[in-house]
Amino acid sequence: MLKRNCCLTPRQLLCMYAVLCVVSFGVGLGFWASGAHLVLPFAWIEMAGVGFALWIYARHALDRESIVIIGGRVEVEQEVAGRVSRLSFDAAHVRIDQRGGSAGLVELSAAGRRVSVGRHIRAQHRSQLAEELRAALRGSYGQG
Repeated sequence: MLKRNCCLTPRQLLCMYAVLCVVSFGVGLGFWASGAHLVLPFAWIEMAGVGFALWIYARHALDRESIVIIGGRVEVEQEVAGRVSRLSFDAAHVRIDQRGGSAGLVELSAAGRRVSVGRHIRAQHRSQLAEELRAALRGSYGQG
């Protein structure tokens, strides 16, 4: 299971944004009450911009990749922005490549289908992922 390294879950992010809005609008209301009427509209614009940026961040906070080798099959499941895709390969025919050198994504291919994995790990560890997948496939041949 490969996941994005995020410090805040979407729920925590929503709570933080709510606190930020309360503080920003509280300051804006204070200025509005003392006669500075343009501060509050700018607070709304600012919070809308921050909210949009946090929404984009939150959409990808739960992105993940799952690679399972079981029963002679390689199952790859990817979730990107809430959309899940699944591919299944025959383990005996899977080829593992690394496009773009040791820092490139790891590509699994078989029967004309391919999928790239390793987006959520550091580039220098992708070659290790490729080697671990190759070793796991070799181990599954011995058991199958």
